[in-house]
Formats: sequence, structure tokens, C-alpha cells
Amino acid sequence: MPETNTYDLIVIGSGPAGEKAAVKAAYFGKKVALVEKSRDAGGAGVQTGTLPSKALKETALYFSRVYEKHIFEKSDHRLRKTKHTQFTYRRDLSRKEMQDEVVNNLFRHKVEIYRGAGSFTDKNRILIRGEKESVIEGKNILIATGSYPANPPEIPFDGKRIHDSDTILNIKRFPKSLCVIGAGVIGCEYATIYAAMGVKVYLINNRDNILPFLDEEVADALVVQMKRQGIEILFNSSVRNFFKPAKAKDNIRLVLKNGEELETDMVLYAAGRSGNIRELSLEKAGIETGVRETILVNENYQTNIPHIYAAGDVIGFPALASTSMDQGRVAVSHMYKIRDLDTVHKIFPYGIYTVPEVSMVGMTEKEAGSKGISYNTGVSRVREIARGMIQGSPDDGFLKMVFDNDTKIILGVHIIGRMATELIHYGMTLVQDGKTLDQVIATVFNYPTFHDLYKYASYDGLGNRSGRNIKNPRSK
Repeated sequence: MPETNTYDLIVIGSGPAGEKAAVKAAYFGKKVALVEKSRDAGGAGVQTGTLPSKALKETALYFSRVYEKHIFEKSDHRLRKTKHTQFTYRRDLSRKEMQDEVVNNLFRHKVEIYRGAGSFTDKNRILIRGEKESVIEGKNILIATGSYPANPPEIPFDGKRIHDSDTILNIKRFPKSLCVIGAGVIGCEYATIYAAMGVKVYLINNRDNILPFLDEEVADALVVQMKRQGIEILFNSSVRNFFKPAKAKDNIRLVLKNGEELETDMVLYAAGRSGNIRELSLEKAGIETGVRETILVNENYQTNIPHIYAAGDVIGFPALASTSMDQGRVAVSHMYKIRDLDTVHKIFPYGIYTVPEVSMVGMTEKEAGSKGISYNTGVSRVREIARGMIQGSPDDGFLKMVFDNDTKIILGVHIIGRMATELIHYGMTLVQDGKTLDQVIATVFNYPTFHDLYKYASYDGLGNRSGRNIKNPRSK
């Protein structure tokens, strides 16, 4: 019989939720084991998702000069003859550094790491199949196994020219052209990254809009900027058939649902992810699951089995690295009655690392209207503020506030443009704290900075509210 060690907590998965949960429990004196089936730590957040794609975006910005090419009137648009190894250098370096940091963090907190695939043998025991087979027992267990890209059987994935969001990271050359299927977050990010690098990109979307959870004005602006990058967006479309070429140098031929054909060098399918639960043998523990192979949990991230919890992508929405970290911490707080973090804040930002970036927090206009709120908006544009002028911002970036027309309380903030995912955090505090337009106007920012966008959007909102629509709030 394999040796059985007993732990206060067993965590399955070393991604954002698993790492933070394990470390927190260990910090409070619990004996913790973490099971990771991959030879690399950090889960999709470090290895195949959040960090790699964002590193590629930063590299694309460097080589494409998207935000610098307008500083001089005749500056070159892109650094030429970029090698693919240069394109992936920062991605691989940052991935290695972050992976090492995850492992070191676990070691510093004396979390015992088991390498191998974990599965339940009963409600308390986990069988680990690695270099050697072992069984460990946990008084509490947290499942944080993340998600994997959906691979519909009708799509002939080969990991060479027809990819999902994992295998696209393994390519060794720039595509001559790339067809992205799915205009969700992942699809839009990769489409703009490769377009910035000069790749001809087609984006196929089965709807008439992209990213439907965004403010419509922001989503429309992103579409405009994607088209300016040369991305050809095919709305209300899908692929009916794939024809792989007989010769490696020939293109893949796609037949669309309307009968038209499209030829492309590579394909990226990026339309959905599912919870990573297939190898866990959840039925042996009696754990209930939901749609897309997710695990069902309550508000404390507790499953139907009281001592078993789950957090991160494996439980579904919102499936963000940022929220996953806190879900893991909250689960441990409830598990051991620590009471330092009872819940993940219901108001949190979304960041989409496209070129340009998009970020939002709080209500859209559509949401405010559906709630029967008498709302209004204020908008400020990057090209009209001093920092934007100094940096020669080429994009039509803007910040939009949605606010209660009666109280002037800010309900939502929506940004498209340079550093949107950084700028949104001040907006998050405004929405969380119920601040008003007047309070933003009374705030002093460094000058010139992109935070001026908040002040000028507030002036614009006051103008819209009074019916005067002030065009030049600098006179105030």
C-alpha cells in the first residue's frame, strides 16, 4: 500500500487560486500539501494564459511602435525583420521568472509539493500518479485545477497550423496569415497582437458584435481600431468545413457558413474554455458539477461536500486570475474561520489586453437603463488631454463615465486606449466608494497625466446633465 501522509489542507493545482490558498493556509500554521500534475508551476495563469499573452502584447507594442510612431511626423511604423525568437523572448523569460516565484513562495511557506496528477479515492484521500504513486489524506481539500481550451471534434486541431490558445504558444514562426475563430477576450487579444506585428488577421465571429459585456460604444471603438490595423472581421459567420493542404507551403482552405471560402496560413480557435475536472474522479467524493465541466460552489467557495472547496476557473465565471487569487484566499478564510477576508468584492475590474487595451468596472449604459436608473454619461478623449498630446497618442482612446443623473454618483467607468488596465483602478475606487462627479473635479492629480481623463469626463458629465455639454472644461 502507498504511504499515506495527512494534511490540514490539500490543494490541487498551483495556479493563481491554488497558490494563494496554499500559502495563506500555511501562513496561519496549517500543514499544507499542493498537488501539481505539470512539471511547471503556476497553472494557465503563468504557463499558457494570462502572463504569456500579455508578455506577447508588450513585445508587439515594442516592435510595432504603435504608441510611438506619431511622435515624429515621418517615423517608421514598425521595426522590420523581427525574428520570432525576439518576439517570444520576453514571454519565455517572464514565464520562467514567474514560475520560479510561485515555487519559491510555496517553499518559503513550507508547502509540500507533490508532482503528479491527483484524483479522489474518497472524500478525504487523493491518489497522486507521478514518478511514483502515493496517497495523501486531507482534513480539507481545495480544487483549483483551472480550465482548458474547448476543442470541438469537428475542428482538425494539429498543434502545428490549427491551434487552440495553448498550442498557439508553441509556434516557431510568424504566420503569413492568421484566422482567429471567436471574438471573445482571448480571440480579440491574439488578433490584435499578431496584427500589430504585421500579420494579416481574419476574425470570425458568430455574432454581430464583439465582447457583448462591454459598453457598446467602447466595443464599437475597438472594432474601428481593429479594422485600422488591417484585421478583417467577419460578423455573423462561422466555419463550415476545413480543408488542410496537401503541401506544407499551401494555405488552409476554410468554407464559411455562407459558402464563401477563405485561405489562411494558420488558424486559432478561441471560442470557450471548460473546467479541468476530467482526471479528478469527483464522483468518488460525491462532488456536484455544472455546465462546461465546472464545479458547483456556494458563496464561500464550498462544494456540496462541506470540507471540499473549489476556486478559480474551475468554478466558471468570472474566470479571471485576479478574482481567482482572492477566491482561494476567501475559501481558506471560511475553511478555518479566520474572518480576515469574508468575500471577494462584487465590484472588480475587467482588463482586456488588446491593442489598444480595454478595461471597465461597474455598470454599462445598458445595465443602468435596465435597472431603471436615470443615468447620464461623461466622456473625455486621450487626444484632447496634455499627456496624450505630448506622447502623440495615435488611437482614439477615451474614458467614459456612467453616473446617476440625480445624485451624480459614478456607477461605471469604461476605458479604451493606452494603459486602460492600469487607469481603471482609480475608477474602481470611485464606483466602490460611491463618489460623485464633484468629488472627482475637486481632486488634484499630477499634471500632465492620463488621470486628467477622469476630471474632464466629470466636467463633460456635468455639462450633459445641465444640457450645456461643456466642450472645453479647461476654462473651469
